[in-house]
Amino acid sequence: MDRRRHHPSKTDNTEQKKVSFMAIHNITASLPGGDIFIETGKLAKLADGAVTVRLGDTIVIVTAVSATKVKEGQDFFPLSVEYKEKAAAAGKFPGGYFKREGRPTEKEILTCRMTDRPLRPLFPKGYYFDTQVVALLLSADGENDSDILAINGASAALCVSDIPFAGPVGAVRVGRVNGQFVVNPTHALRAKSDLDLVYVGNKTDVIMIEGAAQELPEADFIAALAFAQEQVQVLVAAQEQLATLAGKEKRQVNLMLVKDELLEVAYEVAGSRIEGALYRPSKIERSKAVGALRDEVEAAIKAKYPEAGAFEISQAFDYLQKKAFRISILDKQSRCDGRAIDQLRNISGEVGLIPRSHGSALFARGETQALALATLAPLDEAQELDTYAGGEDTKRFILHYNFPPFSVGETGRFGGQNRREIGHGALAERSVEPVVPAPEDFPYAVRVSSEVMESNGSTSMASVCSGVMALLDAGVPLKRPVAGISVGLVSEFDANDTMTRYLTMLDILGSEDHFGDMDFKLCGTELGVTGFQLDLKLPGIPLSILNEAIGKAKVGRTDILAIMNQAISEVKPLSSFAPRIEKTKINPDKIGELIGPGGKNIKAIQAESGADISISDDGTVLIYASSKEALERALELVNNTVGEVEVGRVYTGRIVSTTNFGAFMSLGGKKDGLIHISELADYRVERVEDVVRTGDTVTAKCIGVDDKGRVKMSRKAVLKEKDAAAKAEAGAA
Repeated sequence: MDRRRHHPSKTDNTEQKKVSFMAIHNITASLPGGDIFIETGKLAKLADGAVTVRLGDTIVIVTAVSATKVKEGQDFFPLSVEYKEKAAAAGKFPGGYFKREGRPTEKEILTCRMTDRPLRPLFPKGYYFDTQVVALLLSADGENDSDILAINGASAALCVSDIPFAGPVGAVRVGRVNGQFVVNPTHALRAKSDLDLVYVGNKTDVIMIEGAAQELPEADFIAALAFAQEQVQVLVAAQEQLATLAGKEKRQVNLMLVKDELLEVAYEVAGSRIEGALYRPSKIERSKAVGALRDEVEAAIKAKYPEAGAFEISQAFDYLQKKAFRISILDKQSRCDGRAIDQLRNISGEVGLIPRSHGSALFARGETQALALATLAPLDEAQELDTYAGGEDTKRFILHYNFPPFSVGETGRFGGQNRREIGHGALAERSVEPVVPAPEDFPYAVRVSSEVMESNGSTSMASVCSGVMALLDAGVPLKRPVAGISVGLVSEFDANDTMTRYLTMLDILGSEDHFGDMDFKLCGTELGVTGFQLDLKLPGIPLSILNEAIGKAKVGRTDILAIMNQAISEVKPLSSFAPRIEKTKINPDKIGELIGPGGKNIKAIQAESGADISISDDGTVLIYASSKEALERALELVNNTVGEVEVGRVYTGRIVSTTNFGAFMSLGGKKDGLIHISELADYRVERVEDVVRTGDTVTAKCIGVDDKGRVKMSRKAVLKEKDAAAKAEAGAA
């Protein structure tokens, strides 16, 4: 049932001697996007395998090391993948007080995940030796990304090592610029591309894909996959050549496999009842029924084989569940919760749940729930990215995914995000980002926080759906709604590892993900694909199966979009708690005048009005405020600061000083206007201080500017106009 390729084993588990390579070997993979050079034998020779991979002037070193003894009590494959970008690679100092690289960035974590996922199914079943792959960015040219080099390097390092590994695999990034596919595009080309596809495969099959697209039609997406598969063959051939030149003989290891006799005992005890336990209507009922059967299986195995440990019992019961699950799917086309193979779970959606949030939505699919909260902020709240390999350095749309332990009815660590949460959030973020309006059309920074309330499969896809509804509830004018759905796979192989039959199924549960062979997530609008991710437990599948899954996902997505439309069919007005925005344009030469020395002027405007202000180099001024009054006041102060004083216009400002002949009021910036004592009130004023004092805010009208630029103001004129307006209103009544 586990189709990972097996390697020879032996009972002797003695320490393996590490040998340093002295010869240096190089190979070149020639691709349309530029030659990729792979070298081994020069650096890190004490590692089990080590290579450097180069594209342009971007260089990554990747090492692979695997322990020669299994830790006591180990019952899973402890593979860890690490990727680190060094500041020196880009000729920079790290930021911060300590001036050295700190905790992993999101880019580094996502690169680790993309490297780990295609490697994991290529290790032998029962290989539980601690294994670590480490990739370091040594040189960054700012044009070529390093993540593709890290994936290829990891495969090459394992191939030249003595570690059992059913590789190699090749990885490419595919973009599409002006309708033409591009291999490993530079950052400049990626900015123009409507596709960002990371594709990993072997000679014939796909193993992993990940990326985003700008509503790419399914037919074009399928064509991109076929194009990518052709390109990875070049990298696979190059790594095979390198392994022939420099590869070590693979070590003989003792694989931890359960004896067939124990598997038979488990099936004899519970084989006829496990299906009934697995196919209970709810997750809680299934867990209780399965747990009771597990206790029976453990007792039976212990009675017949007292030496059997926790590992053997766990593996035997897992085998029992997998066998029952696969028989049910392939022979009966029956699923745990009673659905048809291509039937969605019950779906519901609701918006406006949280009163003070700018936007909120709850999306539920079966026993999976995601509550999304949307927040709008000024553009200068956009996230700054610290990256040495090039690419974007800011991000104005953010989607964060949080998976608390209560969502699966468990206790556990709380606080701080693990790699899974960061990966799921990134998948949802890049799936929604293509429909977020451009900053010139909607000048806000936007954040969605997805809080998983219940989890039983595809919480990342639920986060996409709830996130989109929350954005619409917040008043974000999305181009079109996005929905996401997962497609699973169950397959059967003969003794020659040839697939004899398979079945794809829509909207998989957590157990179907666990016991199945594939979790393929696809997001998009009614027009096309926006985000995708493929995880396999197999060492590859034909593209024809993935193409079939793409078709099923499109049908499911269409149905989900219709249900989401019932919950919210159009963009709602901006929340009363969200910041309002006013945009104005000033002469770029006056930006310094608006900001003032040390930010004095802009800080004063923000303090007086309560608004936030951001200024672009082209003179665009964006004013954000939570009330209409604050917005209008900030706009007035900006105009007063950098605009020319207009005769006949009414200004509001503070009294900055008084004299025996009048008071000077601030008109913004360095400009002041004099209110003569005779213009302070509509009656005779004996002393200026009887009417105004320094620090008071007054409203006055400009009645003239002399040839020396001195501004004359009149408070009396404003009072007379107000009096006249009041009398007119009283007369009309």
